[in-house]
Amino acid sequence: MFEVVNTGIIPSKGPISGTVRKGPLVLTAQIPKDPVTGAVVEGDITVQTRRTLENLKMAMEGAGGSLADVMMVQVFLVDSADSAGMNAVYREFFTEPYPCRATVVVKELLSPGMRVEIIATAHIEG
Repeated sequence: MFEVVNTGIIPSKGPISGTVRKGPLVLTAQIPKDPVTGAVVEGDITVQTRRTLENLKMAMEGAGGSLADVMMVQVFLVDSADSAGMNAVYREFFTEPYPCRATVVVKELLSPGMRVEIIATAHIEG
């Protein structure tokens, strides 16, 4: 059985655990939501990516690690034109060696106005 990690981010209203852990393996799915209110932040792809990656950072810290422990990232965008803006912010949070990454363009994401969702897999000892 896995455990749900307390990240300090308000839990989803749906049947979702935002960050889970089993041993050193940590999995998380983050969106551009305000960690206190749960509302999706308004703004362009840079604003939404920054909030999503801040949430990812909070998730890793809640699990006892950091962004340096992230090994795999999956990015979902609603517009391929957003990739340049997403990459610019991504480089603010990750440095070489970068995690393995897949970026996928989707028709839409669940919450209205949401432009990005990020899933990450990390290995955190302890």
